[in-house]
Amino acid sequence: MITTPHEPPCDDVNLLVVDDVQQNLIAMQALLDRPGIRVLTARSGPEALELLLTQDIALALLDVQMPEMDGFELAELMRGAERTRGVPIIFLTAAQRDGQRLFRGYEAGAVDFLYKPLDPEVLHSKVKVFVELFQQRRALTQTVDELQRVIALNEAMVAVLTHDLRTPLQAMMAGADLIRRKSGDEGARHAADGIRSSGQRMSRMITQLLDFSRIRSGSLQIDKSPTDLGALCHRVVDEIRQARPDAQIELHTDGDLQARFDPDRLMQVIANLVSNAVQHGSPEEPVTLRLDGTQADLIGVEVSNAGTLPPAVRERLFEPFRTSSASSGGLGLGLYIVAQFLEAHGGQVDGRSTEEGRTVFSFSLPRDMPMPAAD
Repeated sequence: MITTPHEPPCDDVNLLVVDDVQQNLIAMQALLDRPGIRVLTARSGPEALELLLTQDIALALLDVQMPEMDGFELAELMRGAERTRGVPIIFLTAAQRDGQRLFRGYEAGAVDFLYKPLDPEVLHSKVKVFVELFQQRRALTQTVDELQRVIALNEAMVAVLTHDLRTPLQAMMAGADLIRRKSGDEGARHAADGIRSSGQRMSRMITQLLDFSRIRSGSLQIDKSPTDLGALCHRVVDEIRQARPDAQIELHTDGDLQARFDPDRLMQVIANLVSNAVQHGSPEEPVTLRLDGTQADLIGVEVSNAGTLPPAVRERLFEPFRTSSASSGGLGLGLYIVAQFLEAHGGQVDGRSTEEGRTVFSFSLPRDMPMPAAD
């Protein structure tokens, strides 16, 4: 017979007592019953399994000697099921201490043995430990679930906000272009240039936030097509030179640079690494971009600039919101997005400082990897 109290509070902790003798069950209920504790009882292994499949149990107290299915067999069945594998088990027995039985009990998953007649103080002490552990695990699970909901909500909000910000930003930049073309006032034209520069910077931030949201939500898509990495890098370098006329960038290519990539994502990767090198490198020494297509199955890319990475920065280079960009007016998402885009292509980026006093970012990508399966 299975017995449970009526309408228990949802925050009660369940204890399961299994014994084929009804008087023993009544005695255990009397010993263990207190506010916040719900004592479930079963007179056989099958009845106990029914409860274990429907209730969250903090501790199971199993009588060893029962007909049909003894405590050891029940424990082995519990250990074989995913739902009940983590339930702590204490065996109750009236038999004398036996090394072989102890070994079998612990092998079946017991955490302890208690011998009848039970000492109420010992029983309460042991039960209290497992009740507190269960309550801590439950509180931790609730906290993790709540954090996951908050993170999901924040990511959805960021995606919506960044998408909606693009429309007024485009209007602002179009207005700045119009002022730049139509106005004859040098001060107004200078102000328009400042507005456009700030708008471009904001646009890059919005793009990074959208990419970050797609990465975190698992919706990032990689659309591969035959691509000439050399031509792509020439475009990136030309664009950076137009934005930064003082930038010294050397592009070196070697071998066959044809492959299947997502050209838009790879442009973001190269542009981010080269722009970072220009920003943080020495203006007296050029930034070097090298493309190595001499291997049959891989293309290697290396971006280097004068200067070294501080150890504290080097340890967290590819973590979101952690790099020096976050402290210099950026979001600190650039290198994180670079690492995620390259991982989606089957590659991995590495950042290091050389003995010659240069910072080097390098990665290799397979020329053609299998297309990802559709969700």
